[in-house]
Amino acid sequence: MRLVTVAGGPSVGKTSIILRASELLHEQGLRVGVVKFDALSTRDDQLYREKGIDVTVGLSGSLCPDHYFVSNVQDCLEWGKRQGFDLLFTESAGLCSRCSPHVKGVLAICIVDALAGVHTPKKIGPMLRLADIVVITKGDVVSQVEREVFAYNVRLVCPGAHSLFCNGITGQGAARLVDRLLCAGATESLEGSHLRFPMPAAVCPYCVGETVIGETHQRGNVKKLQFADAEVK
Repeated sequence: MRLVTVAGGPSVGKTSIILRASELLHEQGLRVGVVKFDALSTRDDQLYREKGIDVTVGLSGSLCPDHYFVSNVQDCLEWGKRQGFDLLFTESAGLCSRCSPHVKGVLAICIVDALAGVHTPKKIGPMLRLADIVVITKGDVVSQVEREVFAYNVRLVCPGAHSLFCNGITGQGAARLVDRLLCAGATESLEGSHLRFPMPAAVCPYCVGETVIGETHQRGNVKKLQFADAEVK
């Protein structure tokens, strides 16, 4: 199964882009699932279900959503494998520009909003700088000059990433994204895998520099995601 991490700030269009890509993947006969991470509440799961996409929601509550993510991403992978997905998206809550929910060896996407201003790429941390693919949304509502300057600044920040414009409403550009998704390798397990960058400081081990995924490395304030099909122990 392919695993893909999707990061980006609030309201940049993460859900819309995933929906558009999922439609095209479905047309190719692939099963797609989504784990939606958020802080207090979300209605995005309804949008996924309306399109026939299996989704699990994880709400972090008082915890940092990215810390919540890394404490649960291995469980998400196991859920996706049990469901028989061909590809599983994890969608981050996107609360700050310091977030870093990307894992070494796992295809990483960052979605940025061209409306945020041409200098925004320089203000975003590892979730953009360490991404493999950068999707630029809302490019149709800014001038051509703004589009080009924004894209140029994205390339300055992460020159090794593949960047593309995509419209979450019309789906324009989604086919190019899907081509990249289909090149992703399979992820069998994340036990022992490393994050691409340490998490922001807080109160769990990942706050103080831990990057190894797995329950033996989760100490302190750790909140686990509950899956409906989990076996009762």
